[in-house]
Amino acid sequence: MAMSAAPLRSMLFIPANRTKLFGKAVKCGADGVVFDLEDAVPAAERASARAEVRELIGSVSASDPLIFVRINEVHTLAAMQDLAAVAIPGLAGVLIPKVESSKDVVIVDQMLTWLEESEGVRQGTVKIVPILETAAGMRSAFEIAIASDRTAYMGGLGVKGGDVERSIGYRWSATGEETLHIRSRILVDLRAAKVPNPMSGLWSDTTDLDGLEAFAQQNRSLGYEAMQAIHPTHVPIINRVFSTTPEEYENDLRLIETVRSAAAAGSGAIVFDGHMVDEAMAARAKFRVEQYRRQSGSESTPQLGDGNELNT
Repeated sequence: MAMSAAPLRSMLFIPANRTKLFGKAVKCGADGVVFDLEDAVPAAERASARAEVRELIGSVSASDPLIFVRINEVHTLAAMQDLAAVAIPGLAGVLIPKVESSKDVVIVDQMLTWLEESEGVRQGTVKIVPILETAAGMRSAFEIAIASDRTAYMGGLGVKGGDVERSIGYRWSATGEETLHIRSRILVDLRAAKVPNPMSGLWSDTTDLDGLEAFAQQNRSLGYEAMQAIHPTHVPIINRVFSTTPEEYENDLRLIETVRSAAAAGSGAIVFDGHMVDEAMAARAKFRVEQYRRQSGSESTPQLGDGNELNT
């Protein structure tokens, strides 16, 4: 079973050789930051970039965004060097590019287990985020997701001109119809695998913020809980889309209480704001309440007991 993971709404990518941009990530409100050691850094600069990232990881505070690192492809020396350099206290997780089978995840899981022991880090602290960028990887999403209890923040991609587009051969559009099936099917696999905090891929256009918001809204409607970002201006929009509003929170509390009262009176379903609701809908509302309270830092969470009772 997957381990719990800190709730995130946004994850901003930064080239690993430009750690000075971390301040901008903090300022824009990113929940997580990915230092990219793969595509964003020339091979000749990787050693120095690893040193930069390692130093930054060692200096972060609890109030800073969670730190992730995208390593190089698993079956390369560079990937092993990446892990050895950054798997230290303070690292939240690693993103594995171009994952095609569960074996890729198992290799990284074993490496992290050894490195955590060596660095005195609690076992399982560092999460694994497999990136599905090929048809083979997407075809095996469920098997990849269950390969490690560390798996979190996984999702379906579909960026314009990216590896997924090349692998499948679709023609990208701003409305996303051509990737809708991919994103939906992968999300079903992730839910079946109980992967925490499923996260959709990024929006590459830095100027079309309306398009970004529409894409983010579509992903949230599908069931994703977060989204990757490629530019600081994207983060506030993503955070807003994937946040439960205070009004939604209060409405969910009312729904839970309505169902609880109905159950106590011997009724399984009741009208709430003009719609029939029941225990299943109350359970979904409870999930959103828990999500809201985790994001807002509250520890008090209402729970539906065996008798649908609301405990606060």
